[in-house]
Amino acid sequence: MLRRVIKFFLSLYYSIFFRVEINGTENLPKSGSYIIAPKHISNNDAPILVGKLKRNDVYILAKKELFVNGFVKWLAKKTNVLPVDRSGHDTTTIKQSLKILREGKVLVLFPEGTRKGIEKNKRIHKGAIVIADMAGVPIIPAGINSTFKLFSKIRINYGKPMYFEKKKLQKEEIEEVTNKLRDEIIMLTNDGK
Repeated sequence: MLRRVIKFFLSLYYSIFFRVEINGTENLPKSGSYIIAPKHISNNDAPILVGKLKRNDVYILAKKELFVNGFVKWLAKKTNVLPVDRSGHDTTTIKQSLKILREGKVLVLFPEGTRKGIEKNKRIHKGAIVIADMAGVPIIPAGINSTFKLFSKIRINYGKPMYFEKKKLQKEEIEEVTNKLRDEIIMLTNDGK
């Protein structure tokens, strides 16, 4: 219940204070599990995505450093935000992610691992590809383009799904698909051009 109330207010907030344009919603499956792998430019990315998605079964992975006090931990639990340890292989998060996807839910995972990682020439993480491959679910790449200044435009572009059918990708294939995901995110962030 609390999650739906928060989602309503997020959607209302972004609709009032920004000009939101969303493209490619036909690429989002109406049911079943999938991963959304968006560009990460601001702390607003996750709230705008969740606020504007039609589904209520969306989980978000966020850096564990955000969970610093009791209120944030409580709110995160109520709104399906899960902590991730970015320092290494976080097997707990992988297990949680697989459980969420096996239950038919949606997972939002920022492959850059940090805001504006691509602009900082950082490699994107392979976790989205590994989890999608293990779960046999598609990844929807997404571009987000905005300054997030009040009354500015926020453009979200969802790309075509990248499908995985539990192939158990080899190391080289994971690298190749991760690079393809990166290219798709860049293209979608640049308005799909």
